[in-house]
Amino acid sequence: MKLIVGLGNPGAKYRLNRHNIGYLVLAELATRFNNTGIYRPKIKFHADSLDIQDHFGNSVLLLAPTTYMNRSGLSVGEAVKFYKIPNEEILIVCDDLNLPFTKLRFRAEGSSGGQKGLADVLRVLGTEKIPRLRIGIGQPPGQMDAADYVLMNFTEKERIDLDLTLKQAADAVECWIRFGITEAMNKYN
Repeated sequence: MKLIVGLGNPGAKYRLNRHNIGYLVLAELATRFNNTGIYRPKIKFHADSLDIQDHFGNSVLLLAPTTYMNRSGLSVGEAVKFYKIPNEEILIVCDDLNLPFTKLRFRAEGSSGGQKGLADVLRVLGTEKIPRLRIGIGQPPGQMDAADYVLMNFTEKERIDLDLTLKQAADAVECWIRFGITEAMNKYN
């Protein structure tokens, strides 16, 4: 089983925040893999979770922690422990302030780069050797505080590029599922 974790904050007021891009990628994946067209996640592991099979028969658990970003590790740790998922079969999808808007970057391991949800996951799992897909949301304008910026909604203009980015990110996740981190890095970085 593969575990795809989309980081974000629960609730309607955060739905289109920059910090919720991980959730948005999971929604795109759920739509692709759900033949019925109905997305009905279960509440499990302090998360909205959905067991799916991709188009090639791979078992995948989509996990959107509902613990709020800074406590995402609780949810991921419970799912990993329950299913005994090895680190290389986990992919964390999250926003990145240090990448230009729409830029994708896979990494096989490394620090959190200041992303607090990712930092909590790495802390709970006790390793930095967790694959991740970072999606650029760009830098805050002027002197704006980063914490305020990540909780802002995408602008109407950005939403056009956002739709394309979510599709590309979902393609990238599918590549990772089928071919692994090296192929995904070569194709999407």
